[in-house]
Amino acid sequence: MEFFKIRRDIPFMKNALVFNVVSLVTFLAAVFFLVTKGLHLSVEFTGGTVMEVGYAHTAEVEGVRKTISNLGYTDVQVQNFGTSRDVLIRLPAQKGVSSAQQSERTLTALRTADPTVTLRRTEFVGPQVGEELVTNGLKALAMVVIGIVIYLAIRFEWKFAVAAILANLHDVVIILGFFAFFQWEFSLAVLAAVLAVLGYSVNESVVIFDRIRETFRRQRRMSTVEVIDHAITSTISRTIITHGSTQMMVLSMLLFGGATLHYFALALTIGILFGIYSSVFVAAAIAMWLGIKREDLVKGTSKREGDPNDPNAGAAV
Repeated sequence: MEFFKIRRDIPFMKNALVFNVVSLVTFLAAVFFLVTKGLHLSVEFTGGTVMEVGYAHTAEVEGVRKTISNLGYTDVQVQNFGTSRDVLIRLPAQKGVSSAQQSERTLTALRTADPTVTLRRTEFVGPQVGEELVTNGLKALAMVVIGIVIYLAIRFEWKFAVAAILANLHDVVIILGFFAFFQWEFSLAVLAAVLAVLGYSVNESVVIFDRIRETFRRQRRMSTVEVIDHAITSTISRTIITHGSTQMMVLSMLLFGGATLHYFALALTIGILFGIYSSVFVAAAIAMWLGIKREDLVKGTSKREGDPNDPNAGAAV
């Protein structure tokens, strides 16, 4: 299915150097903010108390946040949970104060402001648990990266594997850079979004790489640059359909999903946009600069083309 068909190939690789310089600057800026500002980790990683309270009417989230801030909390997270009458509160851990004391003090303050409030549940996330979550999250990220490299090296060629993984890591670091710069909350949901972006981005790279291999087989007189331009141009319609429909769904979560899904959808939005960009201008360009050629993807073709006694010489592979 195609919305449109472009009859002349767009010279994407003509400006590959410019776009990759922009990517490098963005990447370095993201690394700088990650090092200097760091991620604003949620209670799930740092440890603290999670409370869920219910109201008999629609809860005033800003009022709840102000009430808790008056207790001396400067980094409290308050959001609706499930319905407009349910509120989820995340309190950072405090030295010398137990989780039970935190929840009791907070509930007392909330009941002073509104006697109808009831405590639904309270949980404590210890710093040790948070440390384990960070470690396990990094392990999951490393396993995904290794799996992608192995898959692409087997299916295509090591040059494509290197190009794709550099492009995907480029996407991940930029997402983290946004969260570090704006100090958005980095939670387990955001980590899940980052892992999803890795898989989503590599899928676009695989589609382009597969079309490059197909074009090498069909168009023998094209140079490597022409083959890459043709492959990207021929997949534009598919990219618009696939990524456009996905982005509409993610934007609906971002705009109407509430605070619970906000940062998850935000990470996906950034990841999808940069995933398209990196697959076209980063992954393909790096593969080109690594010297990808027809012989790398079509094994045995050169020998048959050079053998005048081979009846299949010159035939399409």
